[in-house]
Amino acid sequence: MKIAFIGLGNMGGGMAANLVKAGYEVRAFDLSEEALIAAKDAGCETFDTAREACAEAEAVVSMLPSSGIVKAVYTKDVIGHAPHTAVLIDCSTIDVATAREVADAAHAEGYKMVDAPVSGGIAAAAGGTLTFMVGGEHHAFDAAQPILAAMGKAVIHAGHIGAGQTAKICNNMLLAITMIGTSEAMTMAEKLGLDPQKFYEISSQSSGYNWSLNAYTPMPGVGVESPADKDYAGGFATALMVKDLRLAMEAAEGAGAAVPLASRAAALYEDYLGAGNEAVDFSGIIKTYS
Repeated sequence: MKIAFIGLGNMGGGMAANLVKAGYEVRAFDLSEEALIAAKDAGCETFDTAREACAEAEAVVSMLPSSGIVKAVYTKDVIGHAPHTAVLIDCSTIDVATAREVADAAHAEGYKMVDAPVSGGIAAAAGGTLTFMVGGEHHAFDAAQPILAAMGKAVIHAGHIGAGQTAKICNNMLLAITMIGTSEAMTMAEKLGLDPQKFYEISSQSSGYNWSLNAYTPMPGVGVESPADKDYAGGFATALMVKDLRLAMEAAEGAGAAVPLASRAAALYEDYLGAGNEAVDFSGIIKTYS
């Protein structure tokens, strides 16, 4: 099966490589020459344009940085240029309205399409252990599911088009809140004289249990190995968390949803980003409490 893969950044590069490992013929495109070289080394065939990559493809997978870029790529280079029998799979994190708009344009031309944003970060993308939250009709999901399964540990059908994006931004909104809460609790415990490792051992097995503490401990040398133990390098960059929080705040306003904790978390991460921490893992926010 021929799969066009558009967007070979930190996430997309690993995802495309896993499709090759699964036996797919991957036709790759990115604006970065360095990314194209890495994709070729991973076994992808590379192309000079997205339009060329889509020719003859039986599926198109994209991992792109913004709503505007997703809309431009699909309307200019994918829809009408990929075979109409191809299933279109956008794994980018974008706003719900754009996801639906692009899908409507694809549907009007006879394509099957799903929005399938991911959770798991760079390590999971490279390791093939991502979680996909998928929005789309059942027949589109059925066509996309085997492709997504080759790149992840879980592929969950969330509902109609846009449901994947809704799940992603709400999930990451919750993640931001719990990371800040975990950071505050761990720092406070230490300042009160409690060994942070003891706090971890207690809270991780009691009512304080949460993913930010148990699986992504923000304090170096405590709990599980995480980006904190690598000076907050790698993982999920603060710039990406802020992008997702901005999407969440826009969605909350549009839906009339009350999100006071998320609003405060978004403000704190905006401040952390503004202090020059764009590439720092989002768990590094714990350093602001020291």
